[in-house]
Amino acid sequence: MRSVTYSMSVSLDGYIVGPDGGFDWTAPDEEIFRFATDEVRGIDVHLLGRRLYETMLYWETVDQNPSLEFSTLEFAALWKPLPKVVFSTTLSAVQGNARLASSGLGQEIERLRSEPGEGDIAIGGATLAAGAASLGLIDEYRIRVYPVLVGGGIPFFPQQGRRADLELVQTRTFASKVVYLRYRVAR
Repeated sequence: MRSVTYSMSVSLDGYIVGPDGGFDWTAPDEEIFRFATDEVRGIDVHLLGRRLYETMLYWETVDQNPSLEFSTLEFAALWKPLPKVVFSTTLSAVQGNARLASSGLGQEIERLRSEPGEGDIAIGGATLAAGAASLGLIDEYRIRVYPVLVGGGIPFFPQQGRRADLELVQTRTFASKVVYLRYRVAR
């Protein structure tokens, strides 16, 4: 059965965006960008909330700029064909290799888990991940902690009143002092 992973960048005080909605502090250097690209290689399908989906639309056309660096084009080449499921109550259509979710989060994840495949089911977006966590459906948390305090915003771990014991699987400190933490949910 495929694992469900939640992977995002987060400030040291626990936010994925600051109080003004900005996330410029998460701009990855080349080392982190390559790491994130490698992470995408292990994904079979990506579940996104509306806000993250709209942010990631950039990658649908970026490859049309031939002057971009290889690493940017490489990420776009992986991201564009990746199947995506978008959860939104306001969008009526999506672009690229994406579809709007046809059922609830729990039902979509269970259906995707039952399909053949070896890659992960990735979740992007704190609100969507909180819903999956409250249903006990996240298997791994993959966190890139940036050395910045933003003082508020959207938390990486929205409070859902559910305890999850975690087992540390991997750590890595990048040259930029960003720390990667990978935890598996203890079952």
